[in-house]
Amino acid sequence: MRERAQRFDPRQNMHRSTFEVFHYREPKAAEVEVHHHDFYEVYFLLSGSVSYWSEGQIYSLQPGDLLLMDPMVLHRPITVAYERIVLWIDKNYLERLGEQGVSLAACFGGTRLLRPTPGQRAELLDRFGALVREHYGDSYGSDLYAQGIFLQLMAELNRLSLGTAPRKEEQESAAPLVKGVLEYIGEHYQEELSLELLAGRFYVSKYHLSHEFSKAVGTGVYRYIMLRRLMAAKQLLSEGVAPGDAALRCGFRDYTNFYRAFKAEYGTAPRSFAEER
Repeated sequence: MRERAQRFDPRQNMHRSTFEVFHYREPKAAEVEVHHHDFYEVYFLLSGSVSYWSEGQIYSLQPGDLLLMDPMVLHRPITVAYERIVLWIDKNYLERLGEQGVSLAACFGGTRLLRPTPGQRAELLDRFGALVREHYGDSYGSDLYAQGIFLQLMAELNRLSLGTAPRKEEQESAAPLVKGVLEYIGEHYQEELSLELLAGRFYVSKYHLSHEFSKAVGTGVYRYIMLRRLMAAKQLLSEGVAPGDAALRCGFRDYTNFYRAFKAEYGTAPRSFAEER
C-alpha cells in the first residue's frame, strides 16, 4: 500500500459519476469540518487511530475497521488517522448496479462500523490496494479493470455486513445536552431557531450551550442549523420542489439568504442545481 499514498484533498464533492478512491498517509492530523455528501462513503483505517463523529454518535476505530456512511449524513473525523483508504460511491451509480437484481447498497444504513476478522482484513487490503492501483493506472483497460475490482469489493462488503452486527460497543453518544439539542434541531429545523431559543429550551446559558456544542460537534450551533436546512433543501430540490418552496419548507424566511447560503455551500445556485437533476 505504499506506492499510492496521496496528499489529503479537502474537497467534498465527486469529480466522477461512478466512484473515486483515495489513499491517504499523513504524519499530521488534518482539520476537517462537519460536512455531508451526496454519495456513499467507505472509510478503511489502515494504521493509527481515529474517532468519527456522526449524527450525535462517536465511533472509535481501530486499524482494519470499516466505517460505512450513507449520503446526507453529517459527520467529521475528530482525529484523522495516519493512514486510510477512502472510497466515494455515486448514489445513482450504485442504484443502477442494483437493477441487476442484487442491491450493493444493502451494507449501508446511516453510519455503520464493521470490524473484519484478520483474514477478512487481509483480503480487503488486497482488494482496496488493487482498486487504488487500477483507479490511477494508465495500463490497457485500467478503468474497466477497476470497475471489476469495485464490484468484487462491494460484494465482499455486503457479505461482511450481512454476517456482522453493527458494533454498538464501539459507539458512544454525545453529552445528553448536545444530544438533546441535535435531536431538537433535527425535528424543528423548519421553524425559527436560534442559540438563545435553544438555550432557553434546555435551561442553560447561551455561552455554556455554545461551548459544549462546538466541543462535541466541531462546529457552532448556527452553522449546524444552516447545514441541516441546506441539506434538506437540497433533497427537496432533487425531488422537483421549486427553489422558493424548498427554502420556506426548510426554515429559510428570506430567499436571498437561502440563495447565498446554498451557492456558498454547494458552488451552484438552487435553480441551477434543480435543473441539473
